[in-house]
Amino acid sequence: MKLLTHNLLSSHVRGVGPRGYPLRLEATEVRVMPVEFNPDFVARMIPKVEWAALLEAAATLHLGEVPKEPTQGYEQDETFLRMMHHVLLEVEVVEGTLQCPESGRVFPITRGIPNMLLSDEDTET
Repeated sequence: MKLLTHNLLSSHVRGVGPRGYPLRLEATEVRVMPVEFNPDFVARMIPKVEWAALLEAAATLHLGEVPKEPTQGYEQDETFLRMMHHVLLEVEVVEGTLQCPESGRVFPITRGIPNMLLSDEDTET
């Protein structure tokens, strides 16, 4: 699971609502998987990133290179875009868990895929 994916996921356990974000990340296996650099894609994703959640996930994975906020004029800053490309798209959690901050529900990550399936009784309607 890429950190971009983690940044977009939230828990939909019944009764949790918006308090199901961000999911707490626990990684037991992390890999860096090279991905072709696409500066336009990264620049378009930056405004969608919830920065506090990204910083928390990066700290959990001991990634020290994440800036505290987007740099001014980041769209033209190739160094910044490459750094964010690496963090968002190349760092991959292969094994681990995601935990809902409100309900405590734990969702496994297996072979890079988060399993967030819920039974009908557990889902928000």
